[in-house]
Amino acid sequence: MLMTTTPSVEGQRIVRYCGVITGEAILGANVFKDLFAGIRDIVGGRSATYERELQRARDIAMEELAERARQLGANAVVGVDLDYEVLGQNNGMLMVSASGTAVILE
Repeated sequence: MLMTTTPSVEGQRIVRYCGVITGEAILGANVFKDLFAGIRDIVGGRSATYERELQRARDIAMEELAERARQLGANAVVGVDLDYEVLGQNNGMLMVSASGTAVILE
């Protein structure tokens, strides 16, 4: 599945727009507790543990986006956007949301 942040794909024509789609991943409070337990891996102001978990959440959201596009018969997603939100009581959860437009390219 071709996914791009641009509104079109250079050299290819969009023949049908299938609809706006989304994919989400939410990291719960238990994940954050585990991350705090691994806080000692911070080097130079970065935490490899947090980065791995955020990457995993992004991967899940993007795979959901691709799966929803496939269900609509699309072969690409254009205009992909990633958003991050803190949710829940005491901001105990993080949501990664991916959205875009499912299309069929020629």
